[in-house]
Amino acid sequence: MPHDFDLILTLAGGLAAALLLGFVTQRLKLSPIVGYLLAGVAVGPFTPGFVAHGGISEQFAELGVILLLFGVGLHFHLNELLAVRRVVLPGALVQIGLATAGGYFVTRAFGWGSGAAVVFGLSISIASTVVLLRVLSDADVLHMAAGHIAVGWLIVQDLVMVLALVMLPIVAGQAPGGGTHGLLVSAGLAVVKIVFLVAFTLIVGKRVIPALLGYVAKTRSRELFTLTVLVLALGIAVGSAKLFGASMALGAFLAGMVVGQSEFATRAASEALPMRDAFAVLFFVSMGMLFDPAAVVPNLGLTAATLGLVLLGTPLVTFGMMLARGQSAKNAVSVALGMAQIGEFSFIVAALGRQLGLLPERATQALVAVSMICITLNPLLYRLVPPISRWIDARMRRPLERANEPTSLLDRSHRTIVIGYGPVGRTLSKLLIANQIEPTVVELNHETVNRLNKQGIRAIFGDATQAAVLEEAGVRTAGSLVFAASGSPGSVIRQARDLNAEITILARTTYVGEVASLRRAGADTVVSAEGEVALAMATHLLGALGASADQLDRERDRARAELGDGTDPQAAAKDGA
Repeated sequence: MPHDFDLILTLAGGLAAALLLGFVTQRLKLSPIVGYLLAGVAVGPFTPGFVAHGGISEQFAELGVILLLFGVGLHFHLNELLAVRRVVLPGALVQIGLATAGGYFVTRAFGWGSGAAVVFGLSISIASTVVLLRVLSDADVLHMAAGHIAVGWLIVQDLVMVLALVMLPIVAGQAPGGGTHGLLVSAGLAVVKIVFLVAFTLIVGKRVIPALLGYVAKTRSRELFTLTVLVLALGIAVGSAKLFGASMALGAFLAGMVVGQSEFATRAASEALPMRDAFAVLFFVSMGMLFDPAAVVPNLGLTAATLGLVLLGTPLVTFGMMLARGQSAKNAVSVALGMAQIGEFSFIVAALGRQLGLLPERATQALVAVSMICITLNPLLYRLVPPISRWIDARMRRPLERANEPTSLLDRSHRTIVIGYGPVGRTLSKLLIANQIEPTVVELNHETVNRLNKQGIRAIFGDATQAAVLEEAGVRTAGSLVFAASGSPGSVIRQARDLNAEITILARTTYVGEVASLRRAGADTVVSAEGEVALAMATHLLGALGASADQLDRERDRARAELGDGTDPQAAAKDGA
């Protein structure tokens, strides 16, 4: 096979193996992440059969991290980050310091030199962004207090590791300007670059990026909008690394924060990041490819000691720092258990350590083994958050905390989602507002969304067929959803019903023949244009011929019942005759 096919073979082989083993582990009631890691082992260089290209897999994994962090930034605003700074800044710094010290003393006991011990300690002090965000998202706490703190914690870890990557070559004596003075100058320069990157992205980007997205949105081209968001995410990520020496993940996160402050956040998340999950899967595959089964026994002692530090040491330190900063037991346990794993940045630091001649190869194998075990156990451990937090509250005689619950919403029956703001949606929204019912409008016209938001009516810019858009509109807590747009509402109805089994769904359709299928899809009430026009005409004609009000009501009820069942009124009349 020609070398030019490496990219296609790696992509197809990696995804196929991940699909197969992910499905198997899902059926075994394990996290699919376990299957993705095993897929990496299967297509890696240490097992027989097909071998994926390691370099290409690593780049796919980096792309997945970039898109993932951009998506997190879309929903994480600066004020939320500042709100948790008093917790995450001291907490993350102490946790990194103690974890590094633990790794240092463990590896020194195995006879390693000081340089190797420090680098290894740094490698096990950082949690995997991909794993933690996946676990928080699956537990539905990503946008709650614990989720905000965890993301802020990750950002502090990221910034510390960026500084470590800058200073390691100097400490190792392989960069110009060595010595204490050179170290301080390089560290100061790195800090200045990162501060300038953050300021530039959040201040200048806040003016330029929304204006650019607004200009593209006016073209009504989904492809151009998708391309624009992807170019922004990847361009700012690459620029952060090349121009400012920061990580691409940090740049992508900042870009997402800027887009998230505009009205384009929901549409960007739902339409412009379709590859995010696929590349996140390839991240786990690339990690599994590093694992050599033959190295398990020779590294058993180091692996076990490292596993103890990651699974016990890091959570205990994190838990203690959370409580010391006044957080609830539930938040403390949630963040602590989420941090009980290592991932992508661990391997970046370890790779630099190997390049500098500081780390032996056995260090990488120990890190991969520990990472695979922790990633496998982490989703299972996270399920223990409620019982552990309740047990701690009972022992500490503290009232049960509710700090991790979302803020209170209006009564479910007083919140309605309106899909489309054409003549039907506009009239319906006005009637709802007049009767003190809060509508949330989902609309694909950017100018309409802007106008509604300025009028104080909550409006979401996005495609209602996307689950992320319905989530942003609040479908999980809304009392009803009305499909008032033109077009087929089937996919919207199914998405809404999956997200909220109790929501009342009303839909409009053009044709009578679609009524039955839409009711089977989950709609409670379906109004067809054909049926209502015929009914209005028949009612007017019967009234002109002298029918009484009771007769008109009976005929309307009979016709609507037939239409609701999808029955052809003419066929029903013949059957009745």
